[in-house]
Amino acid sequence: MSLDTDSELKIWIDLLQSSEESDRLVAVKTLQHLYDDRAIDALIAALKDESPAVQKLAVTALWEFANPKAVPALIACLGSSDEDIREEAKSALGELVSGDHLLLLLDALQTGDGPVQLHVLYLLRKIHDVQCLPYVLPFFESTHPPLREAAVTTLRYLNQVNQCPPAIALMDDVDEKVRRAAALTLGHLSDADVVGRLCRAMTDDPDWQVRRDAAKSLALHADAIAVPALEVAITDAHWQVRKFVIQAIQKTPQSSTMPALIQALADEYSDVRRDAAIALGLLRNPEALQALQQALDDPDRDVSIHAERAILKIQESLQEPSNA
Repeated sequence: MSLDTDSELKIWIDLLQSSEESDRLVAVKTLQHLYDDRAIDALIAALKDESPAVQKLAVTALWEFANPKAVPALIACLGSSDEDIREEAKSALGELVSGDHLLLLLDALQTGDGPVQLHVLYLLRKIHDVQCLPYVLPFFESTHPPLREAAVTTLRYLNQVNQCPPAIALMDDVDEKVRRAAALTLGHLSDADVVGRLCRAMTDDPDWQVRRDAAKSLALHADAIAVPALEVAITDAHWQVRKFVIQAIQKTPQSSTMPALIQALADEYSDVRRDAAIALGLLRNPEALQALQQALDDPDRDVSIHAERAILKIQESLQEPSNA
């Protein structure tokens, strides 16, 4: 490092002590551009500047430096009274935290500060460590719905967690956002009653997004036990639900679903018609050929393409030698 560079760095670090906010802002911005690790301590100190604008810019600068040394100070910023600073720190930490910072995050989770806990639950998803589980589970009983939602979402990202009955219980939560998050998480669990609970949510929950998310998770499970419920849900009032119900059917092709799938070829939404054509191709049942032939004239090009592919699949299966 040259003497000139040392001198320039000192000038800008010293300027961080200026009584003028504009000087300090310029100093932080310049230090960010100099990108010299020797400025990190000064930038960390700037996180406690009286000016929120300087604090936020210091967070941004430390984010760009990507030095793990700044992580403890950035975690402290999650408790800032300024929402912009909290969000900037959360974004920076999202790229900086690793397993080495697990204990720091778990300590922050014990602060009792709701916004901090919410952000830490998000950051724990970046680490995927099953050691988080005992610290995450108590939030399932939080009186604050956003914390229950964040906790059950975080559970989805923890490696080695295959069963969790308390997560299933959240399918009965009074808050629809919590139930939506729980429905998606159940797609990654293997408890004995998970598929049955998802089926009930897909057909009975009053929130259409819960029903949609339950269908998404049932597609992950690909369990034939769900087929009767999928046959019911394929006529859901919301097309987004119908679309994901049919995608779940694609994972468990059953001839019993063919009448409902043929009917779905006339759905008013092209996404539903396209997925119905794909599902019918997977059934490889020649009785679907007539309906698929009609779908070749569908006004949506994507639907007609998949109808043609489905027809080819069925025709190819008819040419295959029987194993009987």
